Amino acid sequence: MTLLPYLEADRIEAGCDEVGRGCLAGPVVAAAVILPPTYHNPRIQDSKKLKKVQRESLVQEIKAVALGWAIAEASVAEIDQINILNASFLAMERAIQQLPQVPDHLLIDGNRWKSSLPYSYTCVIKGDGKLASIAAASILAKVYRDELMVRIAQEFPFYGWEQNAGYPTKKHREGIVSHGSCAWHRKSFQLLSPQLSLGLE
Repeated sequence: MTLLPYLEADRIEAGCDEVGRGCLAGPVVAAAVILPPTYHNPRIQDSKKLKKVQRESLVQEIKAVALGWAIAEASVAEIDQINILNASFLAMERAIQQLPQVPDHLLIDGNRWKSSLPYSYTCVIKGDGKLASIAAASILAKVYRDELMVRIAQEFPFYGWEQNAGYPTKKHREGIVSHGSCAWHRKSFQLLSPQLSLGLE
């Protein structure tokens, strides 16, 4: 299924999405993408529905055809300080600010958006499965963050981040039990389930 190329014609729309909100470790990463309104690619879908090799093969094409794209992060410290929702907004805001072309309108994946940026916007629930620019943003953010977590895993090999990207898998939590947390863990998150926490006492 080919996703919609735009919400409204005759305006520059930037699709925005983030990845990593549910992780126990690592930054939250966002991307913003402006696609040409005539661009159609049925391979661009919600990044969660694509295999790793499919996402990676699309990254260079998206970057090549996009009128503008940008990727940005909000750090673990920022997540712990302002909470994950606000950190997600911050990462998206940073990505939007880095776009080489000023958008007329933002297409935000999700049901809410908070920003001081002077742009009109539309929140689109499950937008990465409806609009191509949001899906493209989800792909860029996902591949960038996965590659980042693989690099970090080389220094912290206990948690399986090269496979779970910081999400709360069994191996990740077993690593926390065995080796404790590290600087990349979000201290404001419940790193261990109550059962595992009791086992540490």
